[in-house]
Amino acid sequence: MVRFSVVITTFNRLELLQRAVESALAQTYTAQVIIADNASTDGTQAYAEGLGDRITYIRNSTNLQHAGAVNAGVAVATGDWVKLLDDDDYLAPNCLTVMAEAIALHPSAVICSCQAAQMNNSGTELSRTSATGPGRVFYVPQVAIHYGMLLEQVPFGTPVQVAVRRDVLEQSGGWDLTMTSCDDIDSWIRAAEYGDALFINECLTYRTVWPGGYDQKIQVQQRLATNILIKSRIYQRVSQPYRSSLPPLPILAKYLHLHWGLVALKQRQLGAALSLSRVGLFSPPAWHLLLQAQRRRHSPNADSQIPKIVVAESRKSGLPT
Repeated sequence: MVRFSVVITTFNRLELLQRAVESALAQTYTAQVIIADNASTDGTQAYAEGLGDRITYIRNSTNLQHAGAVNAGVAVATGDWVKLLDDDDYLAPNCLTVMAEAIALHPSAVICSCQAAQMNNSGTELSRTSATGPGRVFYVPQVAIHYGMLLEQVPFGTPVQVAVRRDVLEQSGGWDLTMTSCDDIDSWIRAAEYGDALFINECLTYRTVWPGGYDQKIQVQQRLATNILIKSRIYQRVSQPYRSSLPPLPILAKYLHLHWGLVALKQRQLGAALSLSRVGLFSPPAWHLLLQAQRRRHSPNADSQIPKIVVAESRKSGLPT
């Protein structure tokens, strides 16, 4: 039987935290629930301690940022798997049940993700993560994970979507305290070196998109720089059988400039849009990558760049389709 620890990271968001905790305690699958508090001053400690033995509460003496809270929570986790959850997100009641069923069918997996609904403050769904690969549960062998991540065919997503085997989180060095953003993706990259991956094509989680979200406060230029850093780390880990299919790293960087230029344009930051996009403006290969990415977002199984080994192995795994 798969044992889960749900690690909920928080800082001064008591009202949102309560929703996240309630969703963890309401799971149809029994799990340890941990609140990792980054020294909140808004009554979080009193609320958490009032829950008694229903949860495990741990409080950092100072704010160690997102990565520090995750590491503190994982340090006291007792489950085989850690289900991560930020305080402004929440889980469907059957999230852990469905994940446990998928993991039990493929015990060599070390990371498991699923679709998420993007919600606004009023609880209205704005969008939903696209399906990834064929079948209800898409299995990706370790040898193909980093190639799939690089070309955005295997988007594990944000913490609310992801569960990771606890021993792998520890062996891979935990979350990097020096990362100011994308600390989650950086962790998935390293965890993926230890085993296979699963993506469940079912919406089991809810991510809140709101002005108070941390990612909304980061400048587009900084997000681009971090994105390029992350891509380079993935690039270095792509397995040898897939390296001949890789676009050159400078072309990937130009593609990312185009992507974040479009993001800036949508945000009506015209100066930033022009500054960012001009790096890749006259690069046909970069435009080709951008168009491929756009097609995949609208039709995830179209123009797939993951070699057939992934699909072939998934058929052998016995996972439901």
